Amino acid sequence: MDRLTAMRVFIDIAERGSMSATADALDMSRPMVSRYLESLEAWLGVRLLHRTTRRLALTAPGEAALKACRDMVALADDMRAQAGEAGEVQGRLRLTSSPSFAEAQLTAAVVDFQALYPRVEIDLVMLDRTVDLVQDRIDLAIRLTNRIDEGLVSRQLAICRSVLCASPGYLARAGSPQVPADLAAHRCITHSNGLAPSYNLANGGKVTPVAARGTLSANETSILKAAALAGAGIAMLPAYYVGEELARGTLETVLADYALDTIAIQAVYLSRRHQPLPLRLLIDFFADRFGGELAPWDRPPTA
Repeated sequence: MDRLTAMRVFIDIAERGSMSATADALDMSRPMVSRYLESLEAWLGVRLLHRTTRRLALTAPGEAALKACRDMVALADDMRAQAGEAGEVQGRLRLTSSPSFAEAQLTAAVVDFQALYPRVEIDLVMLDRTVDLVQDRIDLAIRLTNRIDEGLVSRQLAICRSVLCASPGYLARAGSPQVPADLAAHRCITHSNGLAPSYNLANGGKVTPVAARGTLSANETSILKAAALAGAGIAMLPAYYVGEELARGTLETVLADYALDTIAIQAVYLSRRHQPLPLRLLIDFFADRFGGELAPWDRPPTA
């Protein structure tokens, strides 16, 4: 049997966790899917999957074979695309990012990318935590971080600024702080990441650390923004996420003369070797869209 097709079938089974679902997705009969899997196992001389009546799970050799099969299929697709045999760029990618970045920036970018390459399927996996790219079968992670784990490859896309902001109603009631020390008299809405909340406010080369005190915290950025819009207090939020609210005036910047710590927005992936063509094109697309001296959400509006 065609070994490349058998590898594609195996990859799909591993991703979907179901041979029936793979049969439907690939428009094959269930017995044909089984034959492709069995032929691949016979060729490799190992059992790739534990099969029970309820679920499928990769064996240890199956985990290793899955990565190798992905590399080989990606290389074959890349060769076909570069040789002009494929006609169109095609493939399937799994992406992950924080929910707030996906909502504000990433989803629209993905839609625009698919308008250029309509045969590229993209599965967006939105989690407000760091995922294991191998275990979660992620092709590309968009992460807000200044540190990349050993063994991963990254490309910086943009710099994320944060702003302190609050609703006009809250500032009318509580007053607007003029210097960092004034924050002690205000309610701060903080991210519950397990660390003592604080802000590093920089002005004129001097950095002033300030403890953030309040009675409301949340582990999701969208909740912090909703609370700020509702008048609960002052929140530190990424500029990419509150640009529209600041432009409309539903949120107002606090201590605008002071800069907060910045963080890199990075495309993170497993390897530069045998990288699928759709993945390379997507990373380049994101770099063009979000890159430059200023990120698009930080640029002044044009007339």
